[in-house]
Amino acid sequence: MNERRLIYLSGHQVSVFRWHAGVLTDEGSFDDSEAGQRAFSGHLLRRSKSIFSLLANVSEEGFQIETIPFLRGDDRRAIIARKLGQLFFNARLTTSLSLGHQKSRRKDERVMLAALTNNELFAPWLNAIASAEVALAGIYSLPLLGPLLLKKLGVPPEPCLLLSIQDQSVRQSYLENGELHFSRLTPLQNSSIGGIAQTFSAEAAKLQQYLVSQRLIGRKQPIVAYLLAHANARKAIESTCRDSDTLSFTILDIEDCARTCSLKALPANTHCEPLFLHLLATDPPRYQFANDEQRHDYHLWLLHSALRGSGAVLLMGCLLLSGKQIVDAHRLNQEVAALGAETGLARQRYAEIVKTFPPIPTTNEALRQVINRYVELEKSSASPDFLYREISHALDRVPSVELESIDWRVGDPQPARGAATAGAANPEPRPADGETAVFQGTLRLGSDSNPRQVLAVFNRLVDALKSNPKLQVEVQQQPFDVQSGKSLKGGDAAVDEQQPRAFKVQVRRAAG
Repeated sequence: MNERRLIYLSGHQVSVFRWHAGVLTDEGSFDDSEAGQRAFSGHLLRRSKSIFSLLANVSEEGFQIETIPFLRGDDRRAIIARKLGQLFFNARLTTSLSLGHQKSRRKDERVMLAALTNNELFAPWLNAIASAEVALAGIYSLPLLGPLLLKKLGVPPEPCLLLSIQDQSVRQSYLENGELHFSRLTPLQNSSIGGIAQTFSAEAAKLQQYLVSQRLIGRKQPIVAYLLAHANARKAIESTCRDSDTLSFTILDIEDCARTCSLKALPANTHCEPLFLHLLATDPPRYQFANDEQRHDYHLWLLHSALRGSGAVLLMGCLLLSGKQIVDAHRLNQEVAALGAETGLARQRYAEIVKTFPPIPTTNEALRQVINRYVELEKSSASPDFLYREISHALDRVPSVELESIDWRVGDPQPARGAATAGAANPEPRPADGETAVFQGTLRLGSDSNPRQVLAVFNRLVDALKSNPKLQVEVQQQPFDVQSGKSLKGGDAAVDEQQPRAFKVQVRRAAG
């Protein structure tokens, strides 16, 4: 993970601090000279993998509150850029803070425009940062951290003043509704405890009078000035800073403020640089002065961090999936081992049971072959149910038929009488396996029936059997002799009127 480093820029020098886990470590200060700038560039090159944030505390700054129409998107950005150019000509470090919308019908927006106006002061340090190609997260102004500090301390968002001591200067800010409206920096002539107390009293009164003259507050409006000071200066400040009808003082112990903000190294005096640097590291404000070109390397770092984070998430997902697969494989191996153990115990119990059986007169192999042969015979055994059922269905359609016998067998059918010679002369291939049923019966239609009616009934019986495509039907004996060489006369029926008309039919079903 990249280290965080903070650059504190004042009017006469630059200081670099390393921030880690709530601890600030001073890595050195560099004077505003060519030697100091070269030393600063070398310091950056040795720490080019760090993420830098610059906190400026300079007097060359401007704050102006403007009212713009209710706009959004590019139109709003265009009008803000135009006003910044008009108010702070040639200023390269500018920003804007929204102070909310007015409650009138037009809903105009109040915007505070801010700029760091001394380009020459920032140029050498920013050039060194650009030359070292380090990631610059942003350029921040110290007064923009005042609202965040008061919010963390639980100060109500009412109009107030905030005074603090940094690098031989006094920062005075005016806040309203939790937002910065004005700030200025004055030099600290006397850095003793008494001098700090006198400066707090005088500068707070001057700032209150200036705000009244600018009509930012009312002439008789009471206002509270919050003073950041060390405990050893409290007595001197309380004796010097006397409350009046319009101005009252509240001392904020800098050590208590550091504890509230989770700063581990407590300040040893009234100077507030460590406190504001810690706030910048832990909760930087939304508004900063660097443009996209100055933050180019930081944007690249964000992109690389996003890619590394996505890769880390993907790798973690793969590791979790592989871990799950390993756990599942281990569980399956345990189940396989348990089943193997159970199988071994079952075989052992089976072997012990087999030992109790009486001896058999043959070997296991011979017995196995006999059983296999029996299973094959059982599978190949046939039943007359099918042919019997088909013949029964055909007889149901012809009720005048009287069945006398059924001869059922498995295998090739026996040739019909008188057909041996014809079969030898003109052999017809038959299936090698199947089942055959030869059934005999008689037809009785009554005394007034003729041969043609008898043959019609018999043909209905044969057709009923042939309707099943699985059957091969062969008529072996018809009720009448209807050979082509013999004529059929109607008088024949009267002669044989009392004789039943016998027939014989063979029904065959091939295997499969």
